Amino acid sequence: MGMTMTQKILAAHAGLDEVKAGQLIMANLDLVLGNDVTSPVAINEFNKAGFDSIFNREKITMVMDHFTPNKDIKAAGQCKQCRDFCGEYDITHYYDVGDMGIEHALLPEKGLVAPGDCVIGADSHTCTYGALGAFSTGIGSTDMCAGMAKGKTWFKVPAAIKFNITGKLPKYSAAKDVILHIIGMIGVDGALYKSMEFSGEGLKNLSMEDRLCMANMAIEAGAKNGIFAVDEVTLDYIKDKVTKEYKIYEADEDAEYEAVYDICLDDIKPTVAFPHLPENAKTFDQIEDVKIDQVVIGSCTNGRIEDMRCAAEILKDKKIADNVRCIVIPATQKVYLQAMQEGLLEIFISAGCAVSTPTCGPCLGGHMGILAKGERAVATTNRNFVGRMGHPESEVYLASPYVAAASAITGKISQPSEVM
Repeated sequence: MGMTMTQKILAAHAGLDEVKAGQLIMANLDLVLGNDVTSPVAINEFNKAGFDSIFNREKITMVMDHFTPNKDIKAAGQCKQCRDFCGEYDITHYYDVGDMGIEHALLPEKGLVAPGDCVIGADSHTCTYGALGAFSTGIGSTDMCAGMAKGKTWFKVPAAIKFNITGKLPKYSAAKDVILHIIGMIGVDGALYKSMEFSGEGLKNLSMEDRLCMANMAIEAGAKNGIFAVDEVTLDYIKDKVTKEYKIYEADEDAEYEAVYDICLDDIKPTVAFPHLPENAKTFDQIEDVKIDQVVIGSCTNGRIEDMRCAAEILKDKKIADNVRCIVIPATQKVYLQAMQEGLLEIFISAGCAVSTPTCGPCLGGHMGILAKGERAVATTNRNFVGRMGHPESEVYLASPYVAAASAITGKISQPSEVM
């Protein structure tokens, strides 16, 4: 029996000819990631273990993106600890205020991840980089500690589910709708510790931003990782970013999958995940009036330049509804600058939005948009668990930038056709 893309990457990094689902392996790492929340725990463990060196200063990165610019004294202390550690060990890829972004948007932009890489990150949405044809997965801070010191970690090789993508998305349907549709179909544990592998002729109609969005939310289906077949879209994206050598891995024709799903993009409709799970996906023929208090457009899921353009297309020459707060967060400094140069920030501000420096802030209830008791938000983020964005009696509805922007205009959950 052949191997999947993920299995081939893991075999290569373990120095093995082949691996099988369920096998325990020790794999070499191409990149170890931490942020301002998870890195301090890893640093504490690193010091406690008595390590006095790192495996490779070029293959460790820390991004200060959750509570920065520092929201309080504790956040300031966490960032200082990361800053001092990276300074002590001369870590090349340290990103702080003014030269940072939301980690999972920043690393592909900086060319730090390439096809065929094996990447771990002390953040569950590290699965994002599968969009580039890499194996990437979230781990705990203690595993991050060991990874920084030794450049290796262990994995149980995942089984796989294949998603055969065909067709092309209709106007105002987005990649966020695709992944919400999939999670609604298979459930939040439908891919538990499995690899979600995306291929098919329809991939050519999904941009890299689309793929990053979908891979980002593989974890919301319980997956170990999400991964896309490498094609011309991938190679065009990385050609002016990735400078290191890389290898493209393709699934064998006889690779074993636990399930195969056919996803026709032509049939995807604007979709909203209702509280309090991403699997509670509804299309607008199932949605009645739901009044909202806040809209957040940003995050590691939907904060890239295409997302900004989608939101701006809906918001141009319109106004945010009374009693609705709309917060727009470009995911990186580069996205912020490009949005400014394209006039998108002017559209947002003229509509009545607040535009923030890059931050994860509101997505995890950190800062820059906390919800009060009883409030509802439409967000382009990836999770809508109880209390995710603030008070445990608040509600988060997950949607695409198109739907989020339309909802900000009407003051209720709305599809783009209602305002265009």
